[in-house]
Amino acid sequence: MWRSHFSDEYPNFAGLKHKIMSVNKEVKRITTHSLQEMKHKGEKITMLTAYDYSMATVLDDAGIDVLLVGDSASNVMAGHETTLPITLDQMIYHTQSVVRAAKRAFIVADLPFGAYQGNSKEALVSAIRMMKESGVHGIKLEGGTEIVDSIDRIITAGIPVMGHLGLTPQSIYKFGTYSVRARSEQEADKLKTDALALQAAGCFALVLEKIPAALAKQVTESLHIPVIGIGAGPHCDGQVLVVNDMIGLTKGFKPRFLRQYINLYDGILGAAQSYIKDVKSNDFPNEKEQY
Repeated sequence: MWRSHFSDEYPNFAGLKHKIMSVNKEVKRITTHSLQEMKHKGEKITMLTAYDYSMATVLDDAGIDVLLVGDSASNVMAGHETTLPITLDQMIYHTQSVVRAAKRAFIVADLPFGAYQGNSKEALVSAIRMMKESGVHGIKLEGGTEIVDSIDRIITAGIPVMGHLGLTPQSIYKFGTYSVRARSEQEADKLKTDALALQAAGCFALVLEKIPAALAKQVTESLHIPVIGIGAGPHCDGQVLVVNDMIGLTKGFKPRFLRQYINLYDGILGAAQSYIKDVKSNDFPNEKEQY
């Protein structure tokens, strides 16, 4: 009944569903090879964060290519001001939940602050724990040439690594602001050098966060690995957003790069207020809602 009504109201839904199902038939599980093929063919890569089983189930059913278990869970799930407080144990817990849900998407998890910086041996231990205990398909690290030694060790162990340049939230106290990065020629040159270094180290993909669109275009065209943007313009090989922001669960957070596709905050707020009203007035449960 719901499907019929939805198809009538949105006539393009049937064609969209067919298109998604065709991709599902072609690729049963997205892999690093799949992502490389998508870049080669010019097919944009879709990526969203997920932190729990229920949300990951919905996003996987929708046909998302990559699910990122981001350390942004520190902000949107735990309420911290930054991503720094979340621990490796907590990231493993969130990642386990997402892995249980996703049947098609490629799953990447952030290694949290303190799990890899400054010590390549510790980085390898953290990466191995994440892979063995969560079942994730790859990990993401923030930083450029300064973490290449850690990337080398991790990739040598057979663990896929996604890089992350531009605005790197784990370094927020170093930069002191969440403003756009790499506006200066010097910083832009370093970012381009770092991107090539991460590719040479063996990263299978790269995230560029909050940098000028023209610079992101240059980097994307200079690399043979996929580049995923967030606040980096339309020329990247794909896009990523924090799902809580995309669906309007994050109150008052509306940066320029964010497109909010639905406002669940107001929807859930209204539903909760209606529930409170019905319980207080003894309208819920009614005769049909009891045994």
